[in-house]
Amino acid sequence: MKALFIGGTGTISSAITKQLLEQGCELYLLNRGTRNDNLPTGVNLIQADINDEDQVAKLIANLEFDVVADFIAFVPAQLERDYRLFNGKTKQFMFISSASAYQTPLSDYRITEGTPLSNPYWEYSRNKIACEDYLIKQYRENGFPITIVRPSHTYDERTIPLGVHGSKGTWQVAKRMLENKPVIIHGDGTSLWTMTYNSDFAKGFIGLMGNIHAIGESVHITSDETVTWNQIYEVIADSLGVKLNAVHVSSEFLAACSKEDYRGGLLGDKANSVVFDNSKLKRLVPEFVATTRLDQGIRQTIEYILAHPEHQKEDKEFDVWCDKVIGALDAAVSAIKG
Repeated sequence: MKALFIGGTGTISSAITKQLLEQGCELYLLNRGTRNDNLPTGVNLIQADINDEDQVAKLIANLEFDVVADFIAFVPAQLERDYRLFNGKTKQFMFISSASAYQTPLSDYRITEGTPLSNPYWEYSRNKIACEDYLIKQYRENGFPITIVRPSHTYDERTIPLGVHGSKGTWQVAKRMLENKPVIIHGDGTSLWTMTYNSDFAKGFIGLMGNIHAIGESVHITSDETVTWNQIYEVIADSLGVKLNAVHVSSEFLAACSKEDYRGGLLGDKANSVVFDNSKLKRLVPEFVATTRLDQGIRQTIEYILAHPEHQKEDKEFDVWCDKVIGALDAAVSAIKG
């Protein structure tokens, strides 16, 4: 198989890259070269900014691919560019959308690919929906061979998966645990969530590559394991060898008192209970099974981060904010009790 990845070094794509090379795929990565230091041997690099359409068109002029996958497209204009570049040059174009595009709030907590797409809380999700709409139009009207893939919360050994401030403050939360400081969990911690280790996601994704039955389809790829946020934070604390000191705070309160977009990433995503039905994926990729349990994956992540100080980046602003939120709640309880 001959494939081109736009990006190829992120949490999701790096695992796919590694497994494809182990399987002997002729793999090209098109990126700016800023995160290529740890790439496995065997990758063919096309160093360019995908937004420089003229330059990219020249670099791929004599190339054709079985699969092209864009891991860094977020708005329709970027897919319009991809269509101009790759229409007629690939047998399959794969777009990485997001499971946050599914109906929010859900009318049924069990999510299938038939669940409506709607998210009034998060612009990121609405943009992904618009991207999907554009690609479906090109498939229906022009035969552009698309496959839409919807990841949910996917993580690797470099980032601890969290609910509050999960994309930025992962080490700071671990540090608070190690210092026995209270840690914020949104809501009452009992909402259901699904975490997927990136190597498991990669197995499902690779199974869709070159798969004629995946053309024109939308598929989510997640683990079948469902846990609560309380369990997630307990597993993190246990992996660190400490006792969890949890403080539960309503998601609405967190959104109201933060400069961060908790309306989107929390109210529009992680505050909701989700359970994914992976029947469609398993029908298309019969061998798919997610084998990394949450406790196993988080343990690997904690061990890796503790062994690599460069990933222990403090976020003092977030730390101070946590103390303020918790202090405000304590003051409210004292005021009400008199």
